[in-house]
Amino acid sequence: MTVDERMWKVFQRHLGYSDEEMAGFRENPRNAEVLAQSAAVRDTLIILEVVQSHGCNSRHQVGDRIYFDGAGNLLTEMCPKRVCGYALHGAMLMVYTANEMIYAGMDPNKIKFKRTGCIDVGLECGGWGRIVLELRVEERGK
Repeated sequence: MTVDERMWKVFQRHLGYSDEEMAGFRENPRNAEVLAQSAAVRDTLIILEVVQSHGCNSRHQVGDRIYFDGAGNLLTEMCPKRVCGYALHGAMLMVYTANEMIYAGMDPNKIKFKRTGCIDVGLECGGWGRIVLELRVEERGK
């Protein structure tokens, strides 16, 4: 899939690149491949849902969802009022993997290991609490 000039210009403005910087950006063929997937990224929600929770200091409960757009940006207006930064550590690895799969034209819901957890090891191992998050990717608006 080719990227038209309008898309290059939109992306240049979006990133604030000078003409010289954009020329360098365009020299890397990977960037054209990624931009060609921009519609898929734009129309995607990456969701990490709490499937287990015990002793969570941030009070995350089973069913809470942390939302990201397809480019990996945290969608704070859709998330719980408090999102534990320690849970984001593992979440971001999942978001990165899903994002890479989208850019590669693959279905990120086919990831085999869809769960991650916060870095707290839980009370039984000397920590405070623990949550487990499960990845799901959906089209926006569903």
